[in-house]
Amino acid sequence: MTTEAAAKAYLAEHLSVWGDKEYAVFNPHQKPDDELPVIYGFNNGGRPGWYSGVLLAEDGQVLGGHICSAEGYMPHDLGVVCGSRPDRHEMFRKHYPDGYRMDFVPLREVLTHAGLDAACQRNKAKGEADG
Repeated sequence: MTTEAAAKAYLAEHLSVWGDKEYAVFNPHQKPDDELPVIYGFNNGGRPGWYSGVLLAEDGQVLGGHICSAEGYMPHDLGVVCGSRPDRHEMFRKHYPDGYRMDFVPLREVLTHAGLDAACQRNKAKGEADG
């Protein structure tokens, strides 16, 4: 276990490297970015030291998740920012071979983000159709 001061210092260091990175885009056909489907990374809540990060495609397909000690790590750990988690992007490219763009929704915006809400509704409809 680390001290609170050490945890804050480590997060600050992480954000100094990754905090200003743009969100990743895979666009093999050079479409306008706003025409690409979105993969949402978002903070699904939890508690300090144990927050649930989730990846949800615009079409409602869950593409992964990650437990993070702080929301500040999520964009990197979920593969939302450029240069992070190439392993995840291999799967994203299989799901959306014609391109996608990433977005991150912080916990404070989860309940009001229209795009994420639409993806959640599609996920719910898939579950009802399958169940």
